[in-house]
Amino acid sequence: MSEPSSPDVTWHEGQVTRTERSAALGARGATIWLTGLSGSGKSTVASAVEERLVAAGRPAYRLDGDNLRSGLNGDLGFSREDREENVRRAGEVACLFADAGVVAVVALISPYARSRRRAREVHERAGVPFVEVYLSASAELCAARDPKGLYARAQTGTLPSFTGIDDPYEPPEEPELTVDARTPPDEAVDLVLAALATAESTGGRSEA
Repeated sequence: MSEPSSPDVTWHEGQVTRTERSAALGARGATIWLTGLSGSGKSTVASAVEERLVAAGRPAYRLDGDNLRSGLNGDLGFSREDREENVRRAGEVACLFADAGVVAVVALISPYARSRRRAREVHERAGVPFVEVYLSASAELCAARDPKGLYARAQTGTLPSFTGIDDPYEPPEEPELTVDARTPPDEAVDLVLAALATAESTGGRSEA
């Protein structure tokens, strides 16, 4: 799968290596990619993971789906093509953060398997760790939570093409970690950080 690229451009290599950047920061970069339905707890867990990492002295930055759509991806709608472009941009930005030595904590519904696979491939080509975390929750559970009132609007037809209602969500088949959305936040953070450590050392996958 080829990546989009502007014509007549040449990649310019810098004089600082990733190893040198990591040494300057005292930490190695990576991407933690949290995917799941709206209301599954992605943003809550991502915020807590970011906080825990920074408190431990490891540079981290949260890339939240709604926040990205307030700026970088503010020109995108919710067609399949725009959703895929939303994920593509987030994947590229996360890889840049990780390459710079920061742990990028992405909280994005990212409903399509192909889009998530492309984000992973960007990191694999760059040699950057990528940890996919699936916040597993049924649409019924998320609708019962409905923190933003989106499911109620989708069910009345005032919010079309809503993931989990009238637009598909394709669950990951082999994420590094699957977390039940009913898991307490502190426990979920522990599991995510353990998965990060495992992925950085062995590339293993786990479930909780």
